[in-house]
Amino acid sequence: MGDAHTVTKQKLWTRDFVIVTVENFLIAMNFLLFLAVMSKFVTDRFDASTTLAGLTAGIFIIGAIFVRPLCGRWIHHVGQTKMLYVGVALSLALTLAYFVANSPGVLLVIRFFHGAAFGVAHVATGTIIAAVVPRERYGEGLGYYTLSQILGNALAPFAALLLIQYLNFDAVTIACAIASGVGLAIIPFLSVKDLELTDEQRTEVEGFKLSNYIEPAAIPIAVVGMVIYLCFTSIITFLALYAQEIGLVDTASVFFLVYATVVFLARPFVGRRFDGKGENAVMYPAIVILAIALAIFSQARNSVMLLLSAIILGVGFGAVQASGQTIAVKLVPPHRMGLATSTFFMFADIGVGIGPVLCGAAIPHLGYRGMYLAVACVTAGCLVLYWALHGRRVGASKTVTR
Repeated sequence: MGDAHTVTKQKLWTRDFVIVTVENFLIAMNFLLFLAVMSKFVTDRFDASTTLAGLTAGIFIIGAIFVRPLCGRWIHHVGQTKMLYVGVALSLALTLAYFVANSPGVLLVIRFFHGAAFGVAHVATGTIIAAVVPRERYGEGLGYYTLSQILGNALAPFAALLLIQYLNFDAVTIACAIASGVGLAIIPFLSVKDLELTDEQRTEVEGFKLSNYIEPAAIPIAVVGMVIYLCFTSIITFLALYAQEIGLVDTASVFFLVYATVVFLARPFVGRRFDGKGENAVMYPAIVILAIALAIFSQARNSVMLLLSAIILGVGFGAVQASGQTIAVKLVPPHRMGLATSTFFMFADIGVGIGPVLCGAAIPHLGYRGMYLAVACVTAGCLVLYWALHGRRVGASKTVTR
């Protein structure tokens, strides 16, 4: 039994697992490098309003939302590796198109289709990772896989803010193109076979049914995730402009580096608490901690306060991000885990997409500090939302089993 266990443990870190995890990181870098500085680029280059700047940042995710259900419907007909090729190649082409974006209208079109390409690539990597991770180690493998996204969350804003501060937006575009180029170059090393559906599964996915695109059981926790991601995206989108206003540009450049370090350190503790005491023992305190982080962020007067908010944000949002996805997965049978994951992130995408638009529209009326304080209040309200949609149906001491 011990030998069998050892063999199973060795099967997680396969070549395919490493490649698709690295691919996920590169896809995230391409997306987040642009997102971190897009609002500043639009306001500086085109003298646009913060509302238009928010729309330019958010329309990327709208493009992703548009294609996700279509990709989920057709991926097993086209093939997951072919779909990954298409998504990454289009991302590279559309990244290069930023060099010719000479008006807000052209930029909006590029952003929409770039988001669609991102959605194609992200669905493909999510499907591939579900195929290469042993089912009995799904939670562990998914945890390592999502850490690649968190690493992107840290490095991309850090790199983007430095590039735009000391060079220009073209340097950010070149960095994004390099990320997509490397991502395209490593795809041929994947050896994942396309999933062969059984006759029963093929019948299940035929026809136009909502359940072929969205997992109903995952919708409640996905709605909670949508609102929380909306609040979190306000920091990514407007950090550069906010930091410029409060005179903390240098500190802002390391904000997400501090955030990601805390996420990495806290993740094992969060996982053990989730498994030992259930999701409520993680989600309730995490939402409170996240609201506190946003409140401190809104009132930051010096570097200490700004970095303190980054530390607290890493604890709060890091826990919600990991736990929300795990809750969605554990609510469904194994063959629908991929769809549950896709549903959770589709709703998260909606939050990320509309967040910059709503927050950008609020800034002229509330200012940056007022906007972030309002976002902190919305986050605190997620305590009630989580309780109503999911938390009240779960025993606080429930243990996750697979």
